[in-house]
Amino acid sequence: MRAYSFLWSEGCLTLVLALLLAFGGGTAFAQQETQAQQETQVQRQQVQPGNNAPVWREVRKEGQEHYTSIKGRETGVLIQTLGETWRELRNSWIVPIVGWFIVAFACAVWLFYRWRGPIRLHDKPTGRLIQRFTVFQRTVHWTNAILFCILAVSGLVMMLGKYVLLPVIGYTLFGWLADLSKMLHNFVGPVFAVTVLVMAVRFAKDALPRAHDLTWIVKGGGIVTDAHVPCGKMNAGQKMWFWGGLVVLSGTAVVTGLIMDFPNFDQTRSTMIVVNVIHSVAAGLVMAIALYHIYMGTIGVVGAYEGMRYGYVDETYAKEHHSYWYDDIKAGKIQVETAQGTPQAPQVAQGLHGVGEQT
Repeated sequence: MRAYSFLWSEGCLTLVLALLLAFGGGTAFAQQETQAQQETQVQRQQVQPGNNAPVWREVRKEGQEHYTSIKGRETGVLIQTLGETWRELRNSWIVPIVGWFIVAFACAVWLFYRWRGPIRLHDKPTGRLIQRFTVFQRTVHWTNAILFCILAVSGLVMMLGKYVLLPVIGYTLFGWLADLSKMLHNFVGPVFAVTVLVMAVRFAKDALPRAHDLTWIVKGGGIVTDAHVPCGKMNAGQKMWFWGGLVVLSGTAVVTGLIMDFPNFDQTRSTMIVVNVIHSVAAGLVMAIALYHIYMGTIGVVGAYEGMRYGYVDETYAKEHHSYWYDDIKAGKIQVETAQGTPQAPQVAQGLHGVGEQT
């Protein structure tokens, strides 16, 4: 019995000693490892001063919150590793692709103009004018257009200026220009958002799809063949610009721009990174497509600019470019003001007097 008790006591003592040695050994090993890391860091500081690789590896750990005196969403995340991905994506892909796409589109518009030239009226102007756009419509359009140009130029300076302007004008002038562009972009953006909303509501009725739009698309609006293709107040090309350029692309740029413009709503940095990518792509596309819209509305189609500038178009322009709209005016389905003279100096008449009369 005494022998059994002795063996039991010896076994327990051995187990306890083994556990103590294991624990002590593990602790000692951990201490040795920590000491080795510290010595390695000391040596690194001597060989490579300022190299704090272990510290930054700890800081960059995903999902780990660090202590900060300011509390809030992501305030404990000292380094957002997605930012490096965004930087590479922006500088290596988005900026060059968007930049060259705009250049290519501008060249295509110029080549088209050199080949086709302006689309002129087949018949002579009659001197009888039809109001195409009201004062309110023109005011909203031109306000939107001016703000769009400010945003486009300032946005291109911020996106491409480092590569295009900086080597030419130097750091001082470019720094001033970039700072001005940033302020204009931030303050003009919300106002532009209001004009986009007003235009979307005001012009939506005229931009609704119609069956004859498909014929216009199939025939390319007669732009290449110079054939007459009937359409309403807006042709299919103008409707595609309205829904694609104004509503979808400009709307996307507006929403993403507002998210970046007002970070005080506690957006996370990952959210800001994603919307920045979307904003850059949408803005680049709408700027490129807008070049064709601007071309067709100015020198591309004779009489188009006068309609938006002064509000009136000649009866011949209405018949040749928007014949269904012109027929509805003659039939009394649409009530508009008429005038005599030229769009630049209309002598306003009341009712529909003069429209459709033969001289």
